[in-house]
Amino acid sequence: MGIRSFHILMLAMGIGSAQGQDLDSLTARIGKHLRTLPTSNDLRQDSLNVLITSDLRRVLERADAGTVPLDELPMTRVDAPDGAFRLLTWNLPRNDGGHVFHGMLLHLTERGPVIHELTDQTLRIPSPEVPELGAERWYGALYYEVIPVKKGGRTLYTLLGWKGHSRAETRKVIEVLSFKGGKPRFGAPVFGKGRLKAMRKVYGFSFQASMALRYDPDLGAIIMDHLSPSRADMKDQWAFYGPDMTHDAYFWHKGEWWFGADVDLRAPQRGSKP
Repeated sequence: MGIRSFHILMLAMGIGSAQGQDLDSLTARIGKHLRTLPTSNDLRQDSLNVLITSDLRRVLERADAGTVPLDELPMTRVDAPDGAFRLLTWNLPRNDGGHVFHGMLLHLTERGPVIHELTDQTLRIPSPEVPELGAERWYGALYYEVIPVKKGGRTLYTLLGWKGHSRAETRKVIEVLSFKGGKPRFGAPVFGKGRLKAMRKVYGFSFQASMALRYDPDLGAIIMDHLSPSRADMKDQWAFYGPDMTHDAYFWHKGEWWFGADVDLRAPQRGSKP
C-alpha cells in the first residue's frame, strides 16, 4: 500500500470513528433528556424537548441514518419493512395527566432522505376518526408496530399506537400512513363498509385497564380486546371502559380493513374473513 492510499484509509477510519462517537454522544444525551421528562414540570419539558428534537435531527441527518442501529434511543420506533421510512415517536407526560406527542419521520426516497417533524394537534381534532391529517396536523401517538398493505398499487402502512389521554383515560390508535407528493399523509378511508369510512380507529378505556392491540401474521389480522363499559349507564364514556374477555379483529380484504366481531383466538381460522 502506498503512502497516499494509507493516508486516505486512515482518514476514512478517523471519520468513521468520529461519526460513531458522535452518534453515541447524541443518543446518550437524548436518552438523558427523555428520562428526565417524567419528573419535570411542563416548562422544563418544553425546554428539554427542544434539545431532544435538535439532537435527533442531527442523528437523522447522518448519511447512514436509514440503516444505522438506533436501539439505544429510549423512544418508540417503527421501521418500514420495505425500507421506505423510519418513524420515531416520544411523549411529554404533562403535570395535569395529559400527554403531548412528538415525532420524527425519516422518509427514504429515491432522491435522498427527507425529515418530517410531526406536530401533535390532538386538542384541535375533536373528531379524530374523520379527517385526513399531515405532519403539521397530527393525531399524536407512540407507534409500536407497522403493517404494510397494498391498495390499488399503493402501499399503505398501518400503524398501531399507544396514546395517553388524561388521568382517567388511555387510548389506542390504528393509524394509516401513506405518502403523496413526497409528503406524509395520516389517515385513509379503509375502515368499515359503505360510503362514510373512518380514516383511523381510536379506542378509549380506563387508565387502570390495559387493551391488547397487535397484528397476528398467522391470522392475517389486527387483533384487539373488545371494550365494554363497567356499567350500562357508562356507555360512550371511554374512561369507564375495559376489556371484557372477548376479542375483535380487522382483516385486510379487498383494499380495506374489514371488521370481525367476537373472534375466537383459541382456534383461529387462518385467512378467514368476516
